[in-house]
Amino acid sequence: MTAIYPGSFDPMTYGHLDIIQRAAKITDKLIVSVLQNSAKKPFFSVEERMEILRESVSGIKNVEIGCFSGLLADYAKECGTSLVIRGLRAVTDFEYEFQMALTNRLLCPDLETLFISTSTEYLYLGSGVIKEIAMHGGDISKMAPSHVVDRLNSKIMGTH
Repeated sequence: MTAIYPGSFDPMTYGHLDIIQRAAKITDKLIVSVLQNSAKKPFFSVEERMEILRESVSGIKNVEIGCFSGLLADYAKECGTSLVIRGLRAVTDFEYEFQMALTNRLLCPDLETLFISTSTEYLYLGSGVIKEIAMHGGDISKMAPSHVVDRLNSKIMGTH
Protein backbone atom coordinates (compact mmCIF):
# COMPACT_ATOMS: atom_id res chain seq x y z
CA MET A 1 0.00 0.00 0.00
CA THR A 2 1.08 3.56 -0.71
CA ALA A 3 1.05 6.11 2.11
CA ILE A 4 1.66 9.84 2.37
CA TYR A 5 3.73 11.43 5.12
CA PRO A 6 2.94 15.15 4.84
CA GLY A 7 4.62 17.98 6.67
CA SER A 8 6.37 21.30 6.43
CA PHE A 9 9.83 19.78 7.08
CA ASP A 10 11.27 23.24 7.72
CA PRO A 11 13.87 21.94 8.40
CA MET A 12 13.81 18.16 8.45
CA THR A 13 14.94 16.64 11.75
CA TYR A 14 16.09 13.25 12.98
CA GLY A 15 12.55 12.89 14.34
CA HIS A 16 11.17 13.17 10.80
CA LEU A 17 13.76 10.73 9.53
CA ASP A 18 12.81 8.28 12.29
CA ILE A 19 9.16 8.34 11.19
CA ILE A 20 10.13 8.05 7.50
CA GLN A 21 12.37 5.02 8.10
CA ARG A 22 9.76 3.24 10.20
CA ALA A 23 6.84 4.06 7.89
CA ALA A 24 8.85 2.88 4.86
CA LYS A 25 9.15 -0.56 6.50
CA ILE A 26 5.36 -1.00 6.68
CA THR A 27 4.34 0.46 3.32
CA ASP A 28 5.06 -0.53 -0.27
CA LYS A 29 5.62 3.12 -1.18
CA LEU A 30 5.91 6.17 1.05
CA ILE A 31 5.42 9.62 -0.44
CA VAL A 32 7.01 12.23 1.84
CA SER A 33 5.28 15.43 0.81
CA VAL A 34 6.19 19.01 1.60
CA LEU A 35 3.16 21.16 2.30
CA GLN A 36 3.14 24.52 0.55
CA ASN A 37 1.34 26.52 3.21
CA SER A 38 0.75 30.13 2.18
CA ALA A 39 -0.18 31.04 5.77
CA LYS A 40 3.33 30.20 7.04
CA LYS A 41 6.60 31.91 6.21
CA PRO A 42 9.02 29.02 5.77
CA PHE A 43 12.74 29.29 6.40
CA PHE A 44 13.51 27.07 3.39
CA SER A 45 11.73 27.16 0.04
CA VAL A 46 9.66 24.15 -1.03
CA GLU A 47 12.39 23.22 -3.52
CA GLU A 48 15.09 23.40 -0.83
CA ARG A 49 13.04 21.26 1.56
CA MET A 50 12.41 18.68 -1.17
CA GLU A 51 16.13 18.61 -2.01
CA ILE A 52 17.04 18.15 1.68
CA LEU A 53 14.50 15.32 1.97
CA ARG A 54 15.79 13.60 -1.19
CA GLU A 55 19.31 13.70 0.20
CA SER A 56 18.10 12.38 3.56
CA VAL A 57 16.18 9.39 2.15
CA SER A 58 18.48 8.51 -0.75
CA GLY A 59 19.17 5.07 0.75
CA ILE A 60 15.49 4.15 1.22
CA LYS A 61 14.27 2.62 -2.03
CA ASN A 62 10.49 2.88 -1.54
CA VAL A 63 10.40 6.55 -0.56
CA GLU A 64 9.48 9.32 -2.98
CA ILE A 65 9.50 13.05 -2.33
CA GLY A 66 6.58 15.24 -3.40
CA CYS A 67 4.87 18.49 -2.58
CA PHE A 68 1.32 19.76 -2.45
CA SER A 69 -0.85 22.70 -1.55
CA GLY A 70 -4.50 22.70 -0.64
CA LEU A 71 -6.31 19.88 1.06
CA LEU A 72 -4.51 16.70 2.07
CA ALA A 73 -7.66 14.70 1.26
CA ASP A 74 -7.51 15.93 -2.34
CA TYR A 75 -3.79 15.22 -2.58
CA ALA A 76 -4.32 11.68 -1.27
CA LYS A 77 -6.88 11.08 -4.02
CA GLU A 78 -4.40 12.41 -6.61
CA CYS A 79 -1.78 9.99 -5.29
CA GLY A 80 -4.24 7.10 -5.31
CA THR A 81 -3.89 6.36 -1.63
CA SER A 82 -6.14 6.26 1.39
CA LEU A 83 -3.40 6.18 4.04
CA VAL A 84 -1.74 9.12 5.77
CA ILE A 85 1.17 8.72 8.19
CA ARG A 86 1.58 11.24 11.00
CA GLY A 87 4.22 11.34 13.69
CA LEU A 88 3.35 12.03 17.30
CA ARG A 89 5.66 13.46 19.96
CA ALA A 90 3.38 14.52 22.79
CA VAL A 91 -0.24 14.79 23.90
CA THR A 92 -0.43 18.26 22.34
CA ASP A 93 0.51 16.75 18.96
CA PHE A 94 -2.21 14.16 19.38
CA GLU A 95 -4.97 16.69 19.97
CA TYR A 96 -4.13 18.59 16.79
CA GLU A 97 -3.43 15.49 14.70
CA PHE A 98 -6.61 13.74 15.86
CA GLN A 99 -8.67 16.78 14.85
CA MET A 100 -6.97 16.85 11.44
CA ALA A 101 -7.49 13.10 10.94
CA LEU A 102 -11.21 13.41 11.70
CA THR A 103 -11.53 16.41 9.38
CA ASN A 104 -9.73 14.59 6.57
CA ARG A 105 -11.99 11.59 7.08
CA LEU A 106 -15.05 13.83 6.87
CA LEU A 107 -13.74 15.18 3.54
CA CYS A 108 -12.75 11.73 2.29
CA PRO A 109 -14.40 8.85 4.22
CA ASP A 110 -11.86 6.30 2.94
CA LEU A 111 -8.86 8.26 4.18
CA GLU A 112 -7.21 6.65 7.20
CA THR A 113 -4.51 8.20 9.38
CA LEU A 114 -1.87 6.02 10.99
CA PHE A 115 -0.13 7.64 13.95
CA ILE A 116 3.45 6.62 14.67
CA SER A 117 4.94 7.66 17.99
CA THR A 118 8.39 9.09 17.61
CA SER A 119 11.28 7.27 19.20
CA THR A 120 12.00 8.44 22.74
CA GLU A 121 15.27 10.16 21.87
CA TYR A 122 13.41 12.51 19.51
CA LEU A 123 10.45 13.45 21.70
CA TYR A 124 11.72 16.99 22.24
CA LEU A 125 12.66 17.65 18.61
CA GLY A 126 10.77 20.10 16.51
CA SER A 127 11.73 22.19 13.50
CA GLY A 128 11.02 25.42 15.39
CA VAL A 129 13.32 24.43 18.24
CA ILE A 130 16.13 23.55 15.85
CA LYS A 131 15.83 26.87 14.00
CA GLU A 132 15.81 28.81 17.27
CA ILE A 133 18.91 27.03 18.60
CA ALA A 134 20.76 27.42 15.29
CA MET A 135 19.90 31.13 15.07
CA HIS A 136 21.55 31.64 18.44
CA GLY A 137 24.68 29.71 17.50
CA GLY A 138 23.80 26.50 19.34
CA ASP A 139 24.90 23.02 18.31
CA ILE A 140 22.13 21.17 16.46
CA SER A 141 24.30 18.31 15.19
CA LYS A 142 22.42 15.75 17.32
CA MET A 143 19.04 17.00 16.05
CA ALA A 144 19.36 16.82 12.26
CA PRO A 145 21.57 15.18 9.62
CA SER A 146 24.80 17.03 8.83
CA HIS A 147 23.60 18.23 5.41
CA VAL A 148 20.58 19.85 7.12
CA VAL A 149 22.81 21.45 9.76
CA ASP A 150 25.12 22.82 7.06
CA ARG A 151 22.26 24.27 5.00
CA LEU A 152 20.61 25.78 8.04
CA ASN A 153 23.83 27.38 9.27
CA SER A 154 24.59 28.70 5.77
CA LYS A 155 21.12 30.20 5.47
CA ILE A 156 21.40 31.83 8.91
CA MET A 157 24.80 33.30 8.10
CA GLY A 158 23.43 34.58 4.81
CA THR A 159 20.57 36.39 6.54
CA HIS A 160 22.74 38.22 9.06
